[in-house]
Amino acid sequence: MSENRLAAQLRFIVEADRLKTVLRRTWLTDGSRRENSAEHSWHLALMAVLLSDHAPAGSDLSRVVRMLLVHDVVEIDAGDTFAYDAGANRDRAAREQAAADRLFGLLPPDQAVELRSLWDEFEAGETPDARFALALDRLQPLLQNVHSDGGTWRTHGVTREQVLERMRPIEAVSAEVWRYVEGVIDRVWAVGWLRDTQDP
Repeated sequence: MSENRLAAQLRFIVEADRLKTVLRRTWLTDGSRRENSAEHSWHLALMAVLLSDHAPAGSDLSRVVRMLLVHDVVEIDAGDTFAYDAGANRDRAAREQAAADRLFGLLPPDQAVELRSLWDEFEAGETPDARFALALDRLQPLLQNVHSDGGTWRTHGVTREQVLERMRPIEAVSAEVWRYVEGVIDRVWAVGWLRDTQDP
């Protein structure tokens, strides 16, 4: 291994540490604080291992885990964009593409291509691996909001319809997990943690 290759790898590793400083809107399940994006990525990788029996046919768990570990690296530059903030989402794709160019560009060329292609694949959401990863990315904040008494849903007045739409990628991956999600949404809506779509 050349010194230049090692230097590039270490440069990316040090830069990736900044993901720990990117705060998401979602609260930890104990409600003590907001999670950061690095914690979110680790949690998703663990979920992929534990819920692999719900992955679509043809999924490669190793690729899914690698995809999840890098799927939010772009937030180092682009920040975390709140899913239910329509205004902030208008330029999200452009901000994240520019971040991907810079961040993956720090790596040796072969690793830059590999990790960037995993990120692009996740964003497209079309392969079995990406569809599974995307479903987990939707499920994790749902669990956190449920276990923090409505968390960001209550704080930001999120509606039942918004959450159902956000969770749709799960429906295409696992009927069993989708039934669980629908049941959870019905329960939290009934106790008032989600607004009704018709509320002002």
